[in-house]
Amino acid sequence: MATSGPGAGNAPPGPADRGTRSADGTPGRAAELYRALALQPHVGVLFLDDRLRVRDAIHTPLNFGGLVIRAGAGVRLTDLVPEDDRESVAAHLRAVLATGYPSVSTAHQTWRMRTPAGLLYVAMTVLRSVDADGNPSLVVTLINTTDDVQRAQRLELLQDAAERIGLQLDVVRTAQQLADVLVPRLCDVAVISLADEIPEGREPPTRTGGGDLALWRAAIAPAGEPRPEGYIRPARDSRDAHVPPFLRGPEVIRMFQAGQHFTLVGRAATTAVVDDEPDMVRALVPFAEEEGSLTVACLPLLTERGGEHNPADPGLVLGSVELWRRGEERPFDEADVRTGKAIVSRAAVSLDNARRYNLERRTSLALQRSLLPPAATAAAAASTAAVYVPARSGRGLGGDFYDAIELSSKRVALVAGDIAGHGLHAAATMGRIRTAVRTLAAMDLAPGELLTHLNELVVELADGAAREESPAGSSCLYAVYDPITCRCSIASAGHPPPIAIRPDGAADYLPVTPGDPLGHGAVVFDVAETDLAPGTVLALYSDGLVGLEGVRLPERLSAALMTADGELHGAAEGVVAALPDTSLADDVTLLLARTRAIADDDTVAWPIPHDPAAVGDARDRTTRQLQDWGLDDLAFTTELIVSELVTNGIRHAEPPVVLRLIRDHDTLVCEVTDGSSSAPHLTRAPDSAEGGRGLMITAQLVAGRWGVRYDSTGGKAIWAEQSTTPFSEG
Repeated sequence: MATSGPGAGNAPPGPADRGTRSADGTPGRAAELYRALALQPHVGVLFLDDRLRVRDAIHTPLNFGGLVIRAGAGVRLTDLVPEDDRESVAAHLRAVLATGYPSVSTAHQTWRMRTPAGLLYVAMTVLRSVDADGNPSLVVTLINTTDDVQRAQRLELLQDAAERIGLQLDVVRTAQQLADVLVPRLCDVAVISLADEIPEGREPPTRTGGGDLALWRAAIAPAGEPRPEGYIRPARDSRDAHVPPFLRGPEVIRMFQAGQHFTLVGRAATTAVVDDEPDMVRALVPFAEEEGSLTVACLPLLTERGGEHNPADPGLVLGSVELWRRGEERPFDEADVRTGKAIVSRAAVSLDNARRYNLERRTSLALQRSLLPPAATAAAAASTAAVYVPARSGRGLGGDFYDAIELSSKRVALVAGDIAGHGLHAAATMGRIRTAVRTLAAMDLAPGELLTHLNELVVELADGAAREESPAGSSCLYAVYDPITCRCSIASAGHPPPIAIRPDGAADYLPVTPGDPLGHGAVVFDVAETDLAPGTVLALYSDGLVGLEGVRLPERLSAALMTADGELHGAAEGVVAALPDTSLADDVTLLLARTRAIADDDTVAWPIPHDPAAVGDARDRTTRQLQDWGLDDLAFTTELIVSELVTNGIRHAEPPVVLRLIRDHDTLVCEVTDGSSSAPHLTRAPDSAEGGRGLMITAQLVAGRWGVRYDSTGGKAIWAEQSTTPFSEG
C-alpha cells in the first residue's frame, strides 16, 4: 500500500486552515462543497476529530462496497483498514494533524479499506482544519480507485505471465510456472492437470471427443502448504500418478471441451461435483478438512489450432486449471475469469510448444540410442564401457556418438564424435557419419587417412544441406590400439584429446594435436603414436565434459575409477552422475576402454623365403604350432589358408614375406605380410584356369572374417580369422 505525507511539494498552512467557515463568513458554503464532492461517483468525505474518530461522513454506500459510517459511533478511521495497515495509516493522519501540511492523493497513492463487499482501494486526500475554538480536526476525501487498481493489477499479472510462463520447453515446469503466476494474485490455490498424452508429446483428444478426460496432476501452487491426507500431489507424468477426473458427467465435459469455464460457489456445490464422496473430496479439494466457504473456477487448457482459418480443426484439450479461493467475500467475478482465461490461453501455447518439443526430443533420443553401439564390449585388445546423457537445454539433442570397432589382427578402433546441429537431423546425420566410420575402418585405414576420407564425406554432405542442417564443424577422434605392440595411433578432427589413466592411477591428456573440424575443405590430420601399458584406461569424450569447474577431468576420471573399484561402467556413470543439471547444455558421451595385451606365447611370426618351396615349410610350422596350442581341429583348414596366402605372397608380391599366427580365447588369426601394395581381388576363376582361387578358397574356409590392410611403408597384410569354438550342428 502506497502512502503520501507532508513534503516539499505541499503548501504550508494558510487561510484555508481557519475552520470550515468560508471567506465571507458563511459556513453553509463549505458544507455545500463537501456535499457536492460526496455526490460525485466514487467520492466520499470523512470528518475526523483529533483522535482520528469519525464525527461525520458524506458518501454513497453503493460506491463504497456497502460501507456505512454513522456519526457519533466512535468509529476510528483506522478501524476501517486491514490490521496490518493500521499503524501506517494512523501515522500518516497524525503527521497531517501535527504539521498542517496537507496530503494530496495521486493515482499511484492508494490505501486499502475493509467493506462488506471486500477490500477496496481508495486515494486519500487529508486536510487539517481548525474550528473557531482552535481545535484541530481532519477532513479526508476518499476516491474509490478499486477498479483502476484492479485493472492495473490484472495488466501487471498478464505482463508477469508473459515473462514467466514458457521459459523452458518442459511441460511440468511450464505447468508449475502457470500455477506460480496465478497464486496469490488471482487465487489461493492453483491446480494444473494435464492430459495423459502430453509428457510423451502425443496429441491428446480433440475438443470434440467424448468420455471422461484422462488427466494427471502436473503442478500446484503454493507447493509447500499442508494438504488433506490423501490429497493427490503433483507427479512428473501420468505414469506416476493418475488423477480421478474432477470434471464428471457428459454435460460438464461437453461444456468444458467447448472452451467454456464453470464456477462453483460454496462447499456444497463444490463437493457435489465429486459426488460428495469423502475420499474423493479429500483427494481433489485442497481445503477438504477446513471450514468456511469455497469457490472454484475451472478453466480449460485448449489449443486454438483451427479458428476461422481452419474451422474443421477444433484444437486439443491439453488439460484443466482449477482456481480455488477461500472465504465468502471473494467469489470470482467476470474480470477475474477473463484474466484467468487470458493467462491460461497464453500458457496453453507454451504447453503445446513444449509437447511438440517433447515429441521431437523423444524421437531424436530413440533414433540416437538405436544408432549407438552396445554400452559395453569385450575384445582381445580392450574392454569398453560407455554412457550417453542427452542435453537438457532447449536446443535439443545433439549428434554425439562413440564406437568400439574390432579390426584385423585383434586390434581395436576407438571412436568419439560430435555432429554439428541438434534434433532429428543431427541424430540422422550422426547415423550416416558413424556408418561411414565403420565402413572406412573395415578398410583398415590409418587414423589420419580415415579422417581425411571422412572429411571429404562431410564436405559433400554440407554442400547439399541447409545452413542450419549442415554437418560442417563436426568433430571426430579416431584411435587404433594394437594389443601385440601395445601401441596406440590417434588422430583428431577438432575433437578434444583423449585421456590416459595409467594402472598406477596417474592420469593426463595424451599429446594429440587436433586438426580442423570436419567439413573444412582439404586438410591433413597428424597422427600421434603413444605406448599404453596393459591395464591403461583410455577415455574418449565429447565436449559436454569440457570446461566444467572444479577438479580437472583427468583427476575426476581417476577418482571415479578408484571409487568404482576399477569397474568401467560404474566409473563412467559416476562421472556423469556428478554433473549438475545446469552443465548439461550439450550432449555428454564418455567411452572408457581398458587396454589388454596379447601374451608373447599367443603369437608367432616366421619370415618366409621368396621361394615356392617355402610353402611346405610354412604349412609344417603351422601344424606344429597348432598342436602346441591344442588347436588340432583347425589344422586342415589352417594349412589350406596358410598355403594359399603364402603362395600368393611369394608369387605376386614383393619381399619381405612374413607369416604370423595370433591366438586368443575364441579366434585364430593367420596373417601374411609382404612388401607390395597391389591389392588382391576375390574372383571366381574359370573351370579351365590353373590358379586364381586362393582368396575364394580362403573365404569359403574361414568361419569368421578376412581382409587386406596396408601400412605406411607401402606393404600390405592379408589376414583371415577363424573361430576356435567347436561347431555344433545341434
